Amino acid sequence: MAQPALPDADAAAIERFLEALWAEQGLARQTLDSYRRDLEGHARWRQGRDGGLASSDRASLFDYLAWRTGQGYSPRSNARLLSAWRAFFAWCLRRGERTDDPTALLLPPRLPRSLPKALSESEIDALLASPDTGTPLGLRDRAMLELMYACGLRVSELVNLPATALNLRQGVLRVTGKGGKERLVPLGEEARHWIERYLANARPQLAGKRALAPLFLSASGEAPSRQQFWQLVKRHAGAAGIDPVRISPHGLRHSFATHLLNRGADLRALQMLLGHASLSTTQIYTLVAREQLKQLVARHHPRG
Repeated sequence: MAQPALPDADAAAIERFLEALWAEQGLARQTLDSYRRDLEGHARWRQGRDGGLASSDRASLFDYLAWRTGQGYSPRSNARLLSAWRAFFAWCLRRGERTDDPTALLLPPRLPRSLPKALSESEIDALLASPDTGTPLGLRDRAMLELMYACGLRVSELVNLPATALNLRQGVLRVTGKGGKERLVPLGEEARHWIERYLANARPQLAGKRALAPLFLSASGEAPSRQQFWQLVKRHAGAAGIDPVRISPHGLRHSFATHLLNRGADLRALQMLLGHASLSTTQIYTLVAREQLKQLVARHHPRG
C-alpha cells in the first residue's frame, strides 16, 4: 500500500534539519536515513491535526508513541525515534521556531540488554572455508568474510570500502567509521593472503575494463549492499552447518571482539580497533566472554 504524501512544509523542515545535522555533527548516512524515516512517519501520522510536525506538543508525542506500541514497534525502535525527536526539536528551538521542548519530560523506553552473538572459533573456521574459491564471486566472498573477521568491521564499513583503503605493503586498512572518523586496522596474514588472491584473480573479472572505486564488487560491477552481504553470510553459514538464528549481520565483528578478549587483548586497544567512541560500548564484550567461559565450565567441568 502506498504511503500518504508528506505535507510540503514538513518535508522541507525535515530536509533542512537533516542538512544542518550533517553539517554540524557529521552523523553517518545510516543515522540520518533513520531519523528521516522516523520523522516522516510521525509527520504522516499527524496529518489532519493542527499544525505541522514542528508544532507537536507533548501530548501528541505520547499519543504517537502509544500508537506505535500498539502497532508492535520495539522499545529499541521507539528509543531511536525519541533521539530523532530530541535532535529535531532542539534544532527548532535554536532557530526560534519553538519556545519549549516537548521531549523534555519524555523518558526513553527501557531496553533489554542483549549480548552480541559471537560464533566459536571452530564455527568461524567453518564459515570462512565455506565459499567456493574457484569462482570469482566465491573468492570475493572468502575475502570479504576474512577481512571482516580479521579487522572487526561494521557491515557498512565493509561494503563501502574503496580500493584505496588498502595498504598491502604495510598490511593495514584505513576504515572510515561512524561520524566520518578514520582508524587504521592491521590486516593479519590470512586476510592479506585472500585479499591478494581476490585482487589478482577475481576483481579484474568482476570489474571488466571499468575503473571502479569500490574494493568489493558484485556481479554487476557495483559495491554489494548491506542486504546482499547479509544474504551471503546466511547462505555460507547454512553451508557450514551453523544455525542461522545464531548469526547476525555483525556476527563476524562480534566474534572478532570476543575472540580477542578471550585471548587476552587489552580493552582499550579493542576499543580503538572497533572504532567505538566510548569504552562502555566495548565493555559489553567482556560480558560475552564471561558468559562463554561459564558455559565452557558447565559443559566440561566434572562438577559443572
